Amino acid sequence: MRDLNDDGALGRQMHAWLSALFPIVRSITGPGVRQTLAYLAEQLPQLKIHEVPSGTRAFDWTVPDEWTIRDAFVADEHGRRVIDFKQHNLHVVGYSEPVNRWISFDELNDHLYSLPDQPDAIPYITSYYKRHWGFCLSHKQRQGLKPNNYHVVIDSDLKPGMLNYGELILPGRTVQEVMITTYICHPSMANNELSGPVVATALAQWLTSLAKCRFTYRIIFVPETVGSIVYLSKHLEYLKKHVVAGFNLTCIGDDRCYSYVPSRAGNTLSDRVALHVLKHLDPGFMRYSYLDRGSDERQYCAPGVDLPIATIMRSKYGAYPEYHTSLDDLTLVTPKGLEGGFTALRKAIEAIEHNYMPQVTVLGEPQLGKRGLYPSLSTKSSGDAALVMMNLIAYCDGAHSLLDIAEIIGVPMWELIPIYQKLNEHGLVMDLNG
Repeated sequence: MRDLNDDGALGRQMHAWLSALFPIVRSITGPGVRQTLAYLAEQLPQLKIHEVPSGTRAFDWTVPDEWTIRDAFVADEHGRRVIDFKQHNLHVVGYSEPVNRWISFDELNDHLYSLPDQPDAIPYITSYYKRHWGFCLSHKQRQGLKPNNYHVVIDSDLKPGMLNYGELILPGRTVQEVMITTYICHPSMANNELSGPVVATALAQWLTSLAKCRFTYRIIFVPETVGSIVYLSKHLEYLKKHVVAGFNLTCIGDDRCYSYVPSRAGNTLSDRVALHVLKHLDPGFMRYSYLDRGSDERQYCAPGVDLPIATIMRSKYGAYPEYHTSLDDLTLVTPKGLEGGFTALRKAIEAIEHNYMPQVTVLGEPQLGKRGLYPSLSTKSSGDAALVMMNLIAYCDGAHSLLDIAEIIGVPMWELIPIYQKLNEHGLVMDLNG
């Protein structure tokens, strides 16, 4: 697989996508989801957009009514909007039912949400499965409200509609699959929401540009939780038979440390690859346990589902101060951070694609010099390169995968892939996987 030019262009492109998607009012259903998927389909023409009607059963869940919101505000007695959804779409509690009436300050206060310990931040609050309404605001803004009557308006609909998701399948040489999944249901939050879809889109474009891969790639954009459950309810048996590895993409766009949440099993190919890539990219990465789960790995790794899905992130959800607030904005996610997230996933995919089962084809140590594979001048750097090649050959016994060997000899797998390929071209090693 080819390398990308390291000029920052990809990071800037992803950040431009993210900036275009940021203002869209998203939830688990509704026009914002469709608008988001339509934008992604402009970047990925093969993306198929599916719809599932409200009321559809999916395991223990039911697809909820669709939520549409047009406006929401709290106005004072002079008609001045003191809380205005059109100023920031986090100002309304997600899935708020419609309301239009005058109320006292005390009643309004029961429907307000703020963060005293983050007085400048607007919190992100939802009430998907219980009828409710409310407004979110900064604590500074809340403290400035007067004890007067207020006109409260939420112009919204909650009625039967559709849950939408996007799916892109890139056929490989085999029907075995690598699954990339991300979610498209949060409103304006950059790292927690949009970094996943834009990195997944860049990965899909990169994979599409390659000659046919060994594995088939299944890339899905779903509403978190209910969307992944709906998807599993439609495809579970096929996925269990064909998915050999996969990653959940979320919180992958800032430029802090890398993070990892394992699958429930903890020892899948996805887990081994994620740990290998991250320890060489960022030795100080944060390693969490499955007990720290909180995204859609909960669904993909649930008992009876047990797909090999791990999560590679930058700052983990819930572990950075801007999480689920208006501070998770376009300045928190950077082109460099997005490109770093893309690089980690690209290297993980390359490791899965090239995880050969190498078998040396000669007895004894092969004579590399006559094949031009051994350095003619002995220097420290040439000696190190020759040692890596010889150590690789030493474990090409048909019992160790290339990932196994990379771990044994302590070399990043992406450095071993071209060495293996050169040895293979000279007929010195073969892949028992075929």
